[in-house]
Amino acid sequence: MSPSPVSRRSLLTGLLATAPFVRAQSKTAPPFHGSIIGHGPMRYRVDKLWCQADPSQHPVKDCHEMAQSADGRLFLITNHAKNTLLVFDPKGQVLAKHDLGLRGGHGLTLQRDANGREVLLLCDSGGRVLKTTLEGEVLLELPHAAKCGAYQESDLYHPTEAALAPNGDIFVADGYGSQFVLRFDAMGKFLSKFGGRSTQPTNPGRFMQAHGIALDHRSGKPLLVVTERVRNEFNWFTLEGEPVRRVYLPGAYVSRPVIAGEHLYSGVCFGAKPDDYRMWQGRGFVTILDAQDRVVSNPGGQAPRYEEGRLKVMLQDQPVFNNCHDVCVDSRGDLYVCQWNSGSVYPYKLHREA
Repeated sequence: MSPSPVSRRSLLTGLLATAPFVRAQSKTAPPFHGSIIGHGPMRYRVDKLWCQADPSQHPVKDCHEMAQSADGRLFLITNHAKNTLLVFDPKGQVLAKHDLGLRGGHGLTLQRDANGREVLLLCDSGGRVLKTTLEGEVLLELPHAAKCGAYQESDLYHPTEAALAPNGDIFVADGYGSQFVLRFDAMGKFLSKFGGRSTQPTNPGRFMQAHGIALDHRSGKPLLVVTERVRNEFNWFTLEGEPVRRVYLPGAYVSRPVIAGEHLYSGVCFGAKPDDYRMWQGRGFVTILDAQDRVVSNPGGQAPRYEEGRLKVMLQDQPVFNNCHDVCVDSRGDLYVCQWNSGSVYPYKLHREA
């Protein structure tokens, strides 16, 4: 017996509404497309087909970081020579591209400056840091650390991330260089630095890899939170560089901290294996911490476990991701995951489950 017209319409409506995820059942759909990952209330549906970019027109190498502006546009920094910056609409269509001459595009921060204007801070790990408008107009280029009194000529300088303070000061994490956090004023004048390279497993105030940096306003007083990737940590500091606290995430070689609402999000670029906690590629996932610095969800990873108040080692659960370099949280609470060294894939979208 054939279905009634009402049944046909209902069936068609359901199929159209779930079309991106129906494709996951086909032989050509990417693995794990449509899967539900994460834990507790922080669970997400994987959408590997969100990005509509044409690789022949907008090729990428590594998709390093992503951020969303107030009008909904999504900005992606890559290290492809033709595409420093790609701009998307929320449906994944490319709106614009900008080539700002960065060949090692790595860090991308979108914040409001002291005048309330949204600006971008872009870091080239080759030694450049730019402040631009959302349309790609360069407003300021910070001086090289060896040209402004911050470093000696022989010191390594490979900035990976920058953050903007409420008064317009810019903090730069030299995560692939000499491991300092450098402070510049709004005009680009070098003011101070803190940190420096450490070779010890624990050495408060110094870093083995200060990979990311962000402003954390959740306590009411702005603090800097700095990634210590090699030690599996996030470290909080006053704006003057005094250590405040740190959180240890065993097994998670985390990327930059992303503060959204009451949570901290981060991509785990490298992960551990069972009984082997060295830095392994292809073991990435996303980790989410609450305002009390407790891990509440690991999309793509195993559920977080605490015993006697101590977090147990975190591992990848399923290979949804390879090497997660960043997480962008949009205005709806959906996530976009950027990956390094993962076959030049575009960002995946994770739709927040109600």
